[in-house]
Amino acid sequence: MSREIVLDTETTGLSAKDGHRIIEIACVEVDEAMPTGRHFHVYIDPDRMIDPEAEKVHGISNAFLTGKPRFEHPEIVDQFLEFVGDATLVAHNAAFDRGFINAELERCGRAPLHEGRWVDTLAMAQKKFPGMYNSLDALCKRYKISLAARDKHGALIDASLLASVYLELQGGRERSLDLSQSSSTGPARTAERVAYGARPRPLLSRITDAEREAHLAFLAAELKEKAVWLRYEVVLEIAAEA
Repeated sequence: MSREIVLDTETTGLSAKDGHRIIEIACVEVDEAMPTGRHFHVYIDPDRMIDPEAEKVHGISNAFLTGKPRFEHPEIVDQFLEFVGDATLVAHNAAFDRGFINAELERCGRAPLHEGRWVDTLAMAQKKFPGMYNSLDALCKRYKISLAARDKHGALIDASLLASVYLELQGGRERSLDLSQSSSTGPARTAERVAYGARPRPLLSRITDAEREAHLAFLAAELKEKAVWLRYEVVLEIAAEA
């Protein structure tokens, strides 16, 4: 599997079309469906006020963002684009993050991140759990992913949680099992019978003579010559004489 970037943004409001801006962006690198430990995380001066309702969600204030670099600053836009490279981008409700990121890139005169690069984990969850509540919180609870470190929405913690959810949506850790030997494209494989030699020291029979006689009488009366067990009786007699 190719390199992927799981990302999340926090914004001043709900709509990039209404001029709202990104105030935080976080990216978590994933390789072979597992986080590598590398991440990109920045706070951004949006050059506008944060809606009060948005601040209640993420807890980021205008005062906190004072003095932070703007998106067009090289340490933001250049390092962001360098970090994501040509990787697949994974986001929950990807259209939201894509809209805000592409609006910021357009302001900088940069090319947008086209839709074909994005994977939407919300769409994945809705397909897997139709009719259920599929927010990031709900999915973490469903997959028993701890939310202990999350008191408010934050881009870095949300991206990290989403990386774990993304793994589960793809089949969880079971997807790493090697099933190559059972591939339907290859020739059928049958188990080989293993030939074992005679036991060096045969075990002694633990049945009594009376039990043996009763069993043989049952075989003779009920199964007669069809009794497969009679062949084993011969083996037991030979073993007892050895």
